[in-house]
Amino acid sequence: MGRNSVEAVLGAVVLIVAVVFLSVAFNVAQVKAVKGYEVTATFLKIGGLSSGSDVRINGIKVGTVTDRRLDPKTFDAVVTMSIAEGIKLPDDTVATIGSEGILGGKFIRLKPGTSKSHLPAGGRVAKSEDFKSLEDQVGEIIFLATGGT
Repeated sequence: MGRNSVEAVLGAVVLIVAVVFLSVAFNVAQVKAVKGYEVTATFLKIGGLSSGSDVRINGIKVGTVTDRRLDPKTFDAVVTMSIAEGIKLPDDTVATIGSEGILGGKFIRLKPGTSKSHLPAGGRVAKSEDFKSLEDQVGEIIFLATGGT
């Protein structure tokens, strides 16, 4: 009977350690969605960007992708992002889609401009750069290397 109680206590300790570990990992990884004001950006292709992806400025998470949809008139991809309240994006901000490596996920990279006026809630990032896949980049390198015109 003494062995069963030791096993039960040891099992409880393992569960407590697991919960603490998951809690710390969740907070450090910043996987929760950022609450703030919404802005949109339009892209020709988004390359597998998903809802819940990060929005970053200089590698620091400042927002979350909340929605992706297709514009029924232009057939462009419209991405809605939630930006943290303390971040005021200039009007001339540029949105690009970045990748965390060959196998990594996609994220929105914002390049703030120098304008003194800011994007309002519900505003639209006027300039965006489309996602370049690995195939696109290799094609450009081959084109440049062969001196193509």
